[in-house]
Formats: sequence, structure tokens, C-alpha cells
Amino acid sequence: MTAAHHLPTAAGSGASATERFKTDKSGNAGDTPAERVDLLAREVLEAVHATIRRQKVTYDEYNALKAWLIEVGEAGEWPLFLDVWVEHVVEEVATEHRQGNKGTIEGPYYAPDAPDQGHRGVVPMRENEPGTPLTWTGRVMSVDGEALPGATVELWQADADGLYSQFAPGIPEWNLRATFTADADGRFEIRTIRPAPYQIPTDGPCGKLIAAAGWHAWRPAHLHVKVSAPGHERLTAQLYFPGDQHNDDDIASAVKPELMLDPRSHGDGETVSYDFLLDRA
Repeated sequence: MTAAHHLPTAAGSGASATERFKTDKSGNAGDTPAERVDLLAREVLEAVHATIRRQKVTYDEYNALKAWLIEVGEAGEWPLFLDVWVEHVVEEVATEHRQGNKGTIEGPYYAPDAPDQGHRGVVPMRENEPGTPLTWTGRVMSVDGEALPGATVELWQADADGLYSQFAPGIPEWNLRATFTADADGRFEIRTIRPAPYQIPTDGPCGKLIAAAGWHAWRPAHLHVKVSAPGHERLTAQLYFPGDQHNDDDIASAVKPELMLDPRSHGDGETVSYDFLLDRA
């Protein structure tokens, strides 16, 4: 995996994810009616109470949980914990009405306003960035097949060490992050590198949970995208590669068959084709 001097700490990554969430997304919770808060809080607590009764949870286990929850908060790992183990169900419920492309979780490492590379360009990366060159061509359309000129495709991905720019030290701000704007026919071409599988941070409390439960921490290789166009619902997805050993046991439970790419060898790299159909808003 990563050389030790480049490894970010879970606390550092968690703090970055927490601050990003506070900046971009935390302002909407106050609009939830009290009746809805009461219903959700009661059902969550009832599920916890039922588990305690069914499993005869001891005080030692309860205190271990309390200590762990405190540590998750102090380490800033709530975004990591929720995005890895909870978000996939929220996404499933929130998008079950859609007729267009399937989506999946956003995860904790999105950053808005990545540089726009037009409809055809290269994702910003360091000189000699490790990875197999990958060219992705695609088209953005409405569910009725109408091309969506000017649609945006935001892409972000981890580097070969599994690290994301803006969430790990020593990486240029927009490394492996870009926005592409579809042409008059809704087409785009993205040149990047094939991502690598990686482990989520394991030196913090989420890592302690993984070790205590005997789980693994691996995510399969994936490209993150957000696709949007006026008058249409934004699609958030991750695109995966066949043959990855963790496609079937992703720690984040985010892989779907509809999100699998079909890479073809081409020269010294690979090519893929993948289109998007967006639902009308």
C-alpha cells in the first residue's frame, strides 16, 4: 500500500471530511418537522433497545460502546462511519423512483467546483502519476433519449495509494478531480488513469471496529461521478472494474452490477464507454 511517510492519519482525514460536510451540507437539518424527528429518533432508539434486550448486552459492552462513540466524535470520523456503513441504504431509498441510470453513495471525499476541462480533456494529475491511462467516452441524455448539451460530469478519484486530494497531505489541491461539460450532442471524453483498490483509514476508531469485528477495510477500484443538467435530477455514482476481488464484498456495500465498466486494452492504456440517462426533475 502506501509508503509510511505519505500515510494520512484517520484523524486528519476525518477532520477534513467533517469540515467539508459542515461547509457544504449541514444547513438543511433544521427544516425537518418535529413530528418527523420524533418518529425517526424513536424508531432508531427502539431498534437499539431491541438489540440490547435480544443480545443481553452487558455493562462492559455498553461502556465499550460509549467509549468508542466518544472516540469517533473526537477523531472526526462520523462522516467516514456513516458514509461507509449507512449511506448505501439512504441512497437506495432516495433514488428508488428513478428510471434512468443507477447511482450509489457519494462518500466523504467529494469537493465541489473542480476545474472545468470542457467536453474533452485530461483530469489534472501530477507528472508521472502512477496508473494505467484510461480514456472514457460517454454521452448524457434524458430518459427519453434527448441529448443534454451542457450537462456536467464531475469526476474525482483516489490516487494509486488510495488517497484523495484535499483530504490527505502532500497532494495538489485538484489532483484527480475535474468537471467536464458535454458538447451539443451531450458527448464527453475524459482522460485519466485507472484507479486502484484501497483500504479506508484504519488507525482510528472505525479501524478499531473493523478489527474487533473481524471485517476487512477494502474498497474496490472506482471512479466517482456526479452528473447534472438543468431540469433533471443529479446523479451520484461510482463506476467499477470487473475482476476486482472486492466487488462482491465492498466494505461500503456500494457496488451494483449496473455500475460495472467494460474496459478494453488500447495501445498502452484502456478505453471505456459509459453513458448516462438522467431522470427529469
